Amino acid sequence: MLLTNSYKLLAGANESSEIQNPIFGPGLQGVYSSGPTGFLSTFIPNFIGLVFVIGVLVFFFMLIWGAVQWISSGGDKQALESARGRITSAVIGIVILLGAFAVINVVETFFGLNILTIDIGPLVIQ
Repeated sequence: MLLTNSYKLLAGANESSEIQNPIFGPGLQGVYSSGPTGFLSTFIPNFIGLVFVIGVLVFFFMLIWGAVQWISSGGDKQALESARGRITSAVIGIVILLGAFAVINVVETFFGLNILTIDIGPLVIQ
């Protein structure tokens, strides 16, 4: 107890305050200092949200690329089939992504977890 208090006094903190890491913003002070569970509770929703955003962006780019390829095919059968395959792959990819989103929502409801809730300080994305 005495040793802990002397470290706090050396760091310039009083009895009731904790040492703050200046690298992390005010919203992340307790997140990384609370151990692996604090880190994982923020990393997993952020990672899942990032994967969904990247998946939707890839879908739109593939769909637009396939549409441009379809328009510029000029009646060439092979180019038309390639464009149709690209558009089909984009639609299948977004269906898989939405299916994964539905499965995660079912798991959240069944187990009472908040997997997709991203809490970044004052901003909460649900």
